[in-house]
Amino acid sequence: MTGFGRASGASESLTWAWELKSVNGRTLDIRLRLPAGYDHLEPQARKAIGQLCRRGSLQATLTLERGAATGAPRINEALLVGLLKDLNAIAQRHDLPPVALSALLHVRGVIEADDGRADAAIAGPPDALLLASLDEAIAMLADSRIKEGEALRGVLESQLSSMAETLEAAVAARDAQGDLLRQRLAEQVRELLATSDRFDPARLHQEAALLATKADVREELDRFAAHITAARDLLQQDEPIGRRLDFLSQEFGREANTTCSKAGSMALTEIGLKLKSLVEQFREQVQNVE
Repeated sequence: MTGFGRASGASESLTWAWELKSVNGRTLDIRLRLPAGYDHLEPQARKAIGQLCRRGSLQATLTLERGAATGAPRINEALLVGLLKDLNAIAQRHDLPPVALSALLHVRGVIEADDGRADAAIAGPPDALLLASLDEAIAMLADSRIKEGEALRGVLESQLSSMAETLEAAVAARDAQGDLLRQRLAEQVRELLATSDRFDPARLHQEAALLATKADVREELDRFAAHITAARDLLQQDEPIGRRLDFLSQEFGREANTTCSKAGSMALTEIGLKLKSLVEQFREQVQNVE
């Protein structure tokens, strides 16, 4: 399922942000992009994300930025005095005017921003703060996935209703096919008995009954109806159901294929093909389900 989550935080002169993006996928694939020095967060991040997601391709990115310096500018006195002495010594040797102090203020390094690093290096944010922000991003991602799931459930329920309506038509066509097939076989038996007295009437009627049984799609349609009920029950559950729906879509396809192969009438064949089309649409949507 698709979704997006973002959360940020700040600590002293550092800011950070987590971004999570997920797209559809048959299995769970988590890809993490962490700044140098923060690889140790990967196991905990994967565990936190894995508790939410069971399927999908998910990318999680952590970015860190140092904030702008907040202290007043500071003059590097040692550098400034050293430059001034050296330049004035050169000026004196060559009978040149002394160097003005203001002329050296633009030299790189003379004026520094006081960001605190002169005394101690800025420490990175504690892992607990980073992981807390990750939890916020995961919650946002979960919310977006839930909203998509609600919309997707409506689509799947509509598709199951279309299957149920088509199945009713298939049952009616099956009954009509049974009557037609029995009439056709009875007529063929009579024709065979009329051509020769060597045929065993009892054996011919047994063969005709066997052919009628093989052409009956009652069991396939009954199983199809049971799969529709099972799928509707799954859609009401508050837990990951994507894999089970995927399995049911395969069962739908198997019953629809068998119905088409056993169909003895054009009407039932057309209905079977429509069922196959609906099953394929259902299967495509199921790939997006957690």
